[in-house]
Amino acid sequence: MIEGSKEGKLNRRLRLGMVGGGRGAFIGAVHRMAARLDDRWDFVAGALSSDAERARLSGEDLRLAPDRVYPDFAAMAEAESKRPDPIDAVAIVTPNHMHAAPAKAFLNAGIHVICDKPLTTTRQDADELQQLAADRNLIFAVTHNYTGHPLVRQARAMVAGGEIGRLRVVQVEYAQDWLTTALENSEHKQARWRTDPAISGPVGAVGDIGTHAFNLAEFIAGAEVASLAADLNVFVEGRRLDDNAGMMLRFGNGARGMLWCSQVAVGNENGLSIRLYGDKGGLEWHQENPNVLTFSPLGEPPRLIRRNGAGSAPVAQAASRIPAGHPEGYLEAFAQLYADIAELIAARLENREPDPLARQVPMAADGIRGVRFIEAAVKSSAANGAWTEL
Repeated sequence: MIEGSKEGKLNRRLRLGMVGGGRGAFIGAVHRMAARLDDRWDFVAGALSSDAERARLSGEDLRLAPDRVYPDFAAMAEAESKRPDPIDAVAIVTPNHMHAAPAKAFLNAGIHVICDKPLTTTRQDADELQQLAADRNLIFAVTHNYTGHPLVRQARAMVAGGEIGRLRVVQVEYAQDWLTTALENSEHKQARWRTDPAISGPVGAVGDIGTHAFNLAEFIAGAEVASLAADLNVFVEGRRLDDNAGMMLRFGNGARGMLWCSQVAVGNENGLSIRLYGDKGGLEWHQENPNVLTFSPLGEPPRLIRRNGAGSAPVAQAASRIPAGHPEGYLEAFAQLYADIAELIAARLENREPDPLARQVPMAADGIRGVRFIEAAVKSSAANGAWTEL
């Protein structure tokens, strides 16, 4: 009988650890809130900073047991793997350059991994992690959190079901303005590491938000981008990585697309939007108004599909938590990924098949697609926008 079980059923919350996400970190707190929302996880351990004292103080802040606050990820992976009550999964919420090493350590320790995007800064590291996860039969999830929105999943199902006909055009954009000035020259931690190639990798805006737009386009379209033509720009003087990019996309199913990502688009806070057009209709969704999906059948007035209202499909309703008319947003979408991952892990522990809807969570293969997207964009832009295969 499995640990904490009753008649073969898991009778406890899953145990979550975290690498990064200590004092002053934004995304770590988001992960912890998301994990708590559906009551499937207990946060019990962490290597919360590369600075041992900050890690210790962060553990105190979060009320972790002192013996489960670790000075570094290697010590954490080794110690947790030997405990009678080890963590079931680790969330890696460090800057980009510190994704690969912790992920490898925990996979080698037999622990499932939940990793922020982009998966790694090189394709070689990404491929190695995917193979290691497969060899160890471990879950390796990547937190492209916008795929957790109910109406994003509804749009994906509608495209797959042929409701807009044969897909022709995909237009996706992600516009922000927070790096319009040289914020990295101040003490702003998030701006400093995101514009540092030694930490962020070879790209700035393309890796930070362009990968989200790219993933969303492939997720809803149900098709992969085969090639792209990119123009990466640096508008803020002295900045070392791109803060704006435009691309044309060619999908493997014949559809065409355009992607724009920018962190110097004044007046935009978090403008992630997508439009898809087929020969029978169109779909439009905006992250800043996530509870509405616009469906425009050819020759008919547009229809508004709401998250948990009339016209919403079972796939959207399954990802909703509260009644119609009560808005859900960023945290709930993030929480949906944690709920899906919990279902996948619990099913393994209970020796059963998981809920099929939980299989929509992005995995290492999706993370690899993001890394290939970055490499193709850099190569294309360096060749003056030449078409480049992924």
